[in-house]
Amino acid sequence: MSKTVTVRLEDAVYEKIKNFAQAERRPISNFIENATLNYVEETAFADDLEMIEILSNKELLSMLKQGSKDAKEKRGRIV
Repeated sequence: MSKTVTVRLEDAVYEKIKNFAQAERRPISNFIENATLNYVEETAFADDLEMIEILSNKELLSMLKQGSKDAKEKRGRIV
């Protein structure tokens, strides 16, 4: 089920978004939704090459496993 969200934008930002949406022949809401999803996917997840690098780094994997174990045992602190 879709949700309605109200966003307050400066006039210049709104005009820029509106122009990009019109250039792609999309509604502003669709443009904002897709731009936001693209941003989240690009910044929140590792791409295939990054994942290969992560998985091949044994020292990093060991530290990640230890950190996960410490978090489950509620040891350490969040900085």
